[in-house]
Amino acid sequence: MAAQSNIVLLGKIGQLGWELNRDLQPLGKVTALDYPQIDFTRPAELISLLESLQPELIVNAVAYTNVDKAESEPELCDQINFHAVEQLARLASHLGCGLIHVSTDYVFDGSQSRPYTEEDPTNPVNHYGRSKLAGEQEVLTKAPACWVLRTAWLYSRRANDFVHRVLTWSRQQETLKIVEDQVGSPTWARLLSQMISLALAKSNGRFFDYLEKTRGVYHLAGDGSASRLEWVQKILELDPEREEQKTRQVLPASTADFPTPAQRPLFTALDCSRFYRTFGLRLPRWDEALKLAMER
Repeated sequence: MAAQSNIVLLGKIGQLGWELNRDLQPLGKVTALDYPQIDFTRPAELISLLESLQPELIVNAVAYTNVDKAESEPELCDQINFHAVEQLARLASHLGCGLIHVSTDYVFDGSQSRPYTEEDPTNPVNHYGRSKLAGEQEVLTKAPACWVLRTAWLYSRRANDFVHRVLTWSRQQETLKIVEDQVGSPTWARLLSQMISLALAKSNGRFFDYLEKTRGVYHLAGDGSASRLEWVQKILELDPEREEQKTRQVLPASTADFPTPAQRPLFTALDCSRFYRTFGLRLPRWDEALKLAMER
């Protein structure tokens, strides 16, 4: 029997990492890690641990994701999203292993009116976005076999995500005010994980060669787009326990009605055609995926 490929997953308890820990299992021997086993603020210890594991593939689902807090904690945000990622990219080159790094739609400024492609110029409007873009650039500069996967508006149905918060609000408030001028591509973490794993399965275990051949940036998010308001309306409509809702009206609001420390890009829908052309895989429409997620 041939030896199993050695895969290291970083960030096993996050929304995406939890799903990947299951979906990657058929592809090799998965070592799934998270804090405190790994600490992205201590890159030397992280690299030492990874060197001892000798992975053939590293999947990085770790990120500092508190967009507002990043404005007051820029050093910590940079350490996790940029500096530690640079060390991962160097290690991948040194070990000759593949590297998959998950990034964000927030590398764009939101000024477009059509979905963003990988060729569109990046111009993040907040520190979180700038840190993620810097991490992307390190991966693409230093790792010879890599995918940078930009996703958007991630939810999981198992954590304190946006869907969970909306359902909680709906049981507490008769009126919800939701912004209608932020548009993006809602993405169910379970299906995102499955798409990544299915694309990897095409490598037949030759991760480095396959990622080197298909190297680059890919957008991978729920198909289509929705405003925050449209997303909330669909969440309430598909709620399997609608009788528990106290909400009677959902009112449109603007981003300006809710001042936050970090500026948000208003339009970040992603065009995922490149991923489909390369791997023959695509996520379903965002509302169809939400329906599946709510039926679980």
